[in-house]
Amino acid sequence: MKNLINFLFLSILFCSNANAQEFKLGKVSIAELEQKTHPKDTAAVAAILFKKGETKFEYSHADGFKVVIVMSMRIKIYKKEGYDWANQEVRFIAGDSYVKESVHFSEAVTYNLVEGKIEKTKLKSEGEFEEKVNRYWNKKKITLPNVKEGSVLEFQYTIRTNNIGMLREFDFQTNIPVDYSEYKTYVPEYYIYNSKMKGTFAPQIVTEKSTKSVTLTSMERSEGRSLVAIARGSNYSEDKFEYLETKTTYISKNMPAMKEEAFVNNIDNYTSSLTQELSMTKYPNEPLKPYSTDWHAVVKTIYDNDDFGSELNKIGYFEDDLNAVIAGLTTQDEIISTILNYVKSTVKWNEYNGYSCDDGVKKAYKDKTGNVAEINLMLTAMLRTAGLKANPVLLSTRSNGIALFPNRTAFNYVIAAVETPQGLILLDATSKFSMPNVLPFRDLNWMGRLIRKDGTSEEVDLMPKKASNNIVTMNYTIDPTGKITGKLRRQRTDHKAMRFRSDIENIKEEDFLEKLENENEKIEISNYSRTNEKDVQLPIIETCSFTGTNLCEFIGEKMYINPLLFFTEEHNPFKQDNREYPVDYGFPFLDKYTINIDIPVGYAVETLPKSTQLDMIENLGSFRFMSNVSGNKIQLSISHQINTPIVSPEYYTTLKEYYQGMIAKETEKIVLKKV
Repeated sequence: MKNLINFLFLSILFCSNANAQEFKLGKVSIAELEQKTHPKDTAAVAAILFKKGETKFEYSHADGFKVVIVMSMRIKIYKKEGYDWANQEVRFIAGDSYVKESVHFSEAVTYNLVEGKIEKTKLKSEGEFEEKVNRYWNKKKITLPNVKEGSVLEFQYTIRTNNIGMLREFDFQTNIPVDYSEYKTYVPEYYIYNSKMKGTFAPQIVTEKSTKSVTLTSMERSEGRSLVAIARGSNYSEDKFEYLETKTTYISKNMPAMKEEAFVNNIDNYTSSLTQELSMTKYPNEPLKPYSTDWHAVVKTIYDNDDFGSELNKIGYFEDDLNAVIAGLTTQDEIISTILNYVKSTVKWNEYNGYSCDDGVKKAYKDKTGNVAEINLMLTAMLRTAGLKANPVLLSTRSNGIALFPNRTAFNYVIAAVETPQGLILLDATSKFSMPNVLPFRDLNWMGRLIRKDGTSEEVDLMPKKASNNIVTMNYTIDPTGKITGKLRRQRTDHKAMRFRSDIENIKEEDFLEKLENENEKIEISNYSRTNEKDVQLPIIETCSFTGTNLCEFIGEKMYINPLLFFTEEHNPFKQDNREYPVDYGFPFLDKYTINIDIPVGYAVETLPKSTQLDMIENLGSFRFMSNVSGNKIQLSISHQINTPIVSPEYYTTLKEYYQGMIAKETEKIVLKKV
């Protein structure tokens, strides 16, 4: 795991004093408009010709320093599939009593070449609007007009915020080529940021320092004022202070498009980008104040917040109910499962993430609804009250990215953990289908961090160790016309079962069966049933009968059958020659098929796929294909097992060859001939 995390870190390669090439909005050339394909990626649907950003600190004597971010971009559209780049949006914090943010778009223009001349179409007011995302976030959106193949788009947006704790992330890469990107930051000496690069490409970096001054004017003047007050913002007349500003310029050229590949956790984890979080402040005549120097400092800051640690100490609102729920239970496993199920059934998740409580655990319990923190901190408190050694675990969800660097915003979620002699039992009560150590898929994101009451913390591996099973038993008969009639039993466990339960939760059975028939060679399904659909402690089991008339192929007097029928894996998900990212399955698994086939009267087996065994190095996985024929019956046992949830990219070639061998064997046909 640590090797995989280290894979994502980049060190700064070098510094350069070369002046950046100048790019300005409004200077679109005919050559850019005439360009038909990207010179280095002919498949690109669009490309960013340049992207420039800068982050500055502006001083107001009333409010102190605020952050102003200005982003400018020029985009070339090559194909219709690239039209989506005409839609731009920027998220900003809304409804927060402390953080104030605003977004303003400007200079948004579409350029086209019409009869050899450049035609400009400016953004109109109806092309810009604001949308609420949730209670925390809004987004400003624009749709650039008159976009065609060959268009060049330009726009600029400005973000103003008093949130100096986390500067906006700057991406040097995206899913289309980026010809040139430049990012500048201007940071006063009062703020020290922890800057980290991720991805496989590092920009050139130039750093300069200069002295800046601010003049304050006010109607009043007080004696004994401090530089601290000045730096933070205060009202004083005709005063001037100076500070040292660090300007850092980051430049990248000819960045390739990020290519989506199979089993990638979150492509943003591997995109070349810069993150900057406030590490400490050093105001004049004050000691350094650290914020996120290491993970222990980060989690202590979080635990000490009123909307986290103090919420764990509230127990009076549930004590009587809890005592009744666990009365008579004696074993640890019984108590854990019972409390988990009680919270799941009592408080519904409102779909909001976060490690901080919004309205508090007491209100969530009363209203029977709450965010992630309210539900799982409540769960942790109940487990502690029941005498178990329980603590919260902070994590970052898969969609939020991997928590690589010590910072408070790396986490956006919290679960519960019970420490036992056998190891940690991880729990998440936001999903009705979760179980002890079977977390929702969104939680399975490498490492989390457990926080104890005494302020200590430790890294926690979130990835499952136990394989989730998909066990299929299939018996079918082939008649002389090629019609296949059979019975099927399928059993799923753990994460496979959780995923299936989630998929079918809001689907009517008739709709589910219709989709299943259409996806599996138009078979007809009858006598379908499910067992243990609601009891998550047990495997979910499906049984059915099926009939298919499109499952055999006749060539001359011979019949060809894929033995796995509609379960045959036909395509290798790994198509690239090389891979830069880990292969992330989320959890280890076993797919196993036991198949019994009755061949038709008047036919005999001419060809039967031979038994085969494939084993990957380092026990990464294995494939077994065992075949046997006896009289008019064929028996097959086929299994595909992956033993680790994450495979390092160094084993990509091994994995690709393994899948090639497995698919070649699965697609070998049984050949029956007339006798």
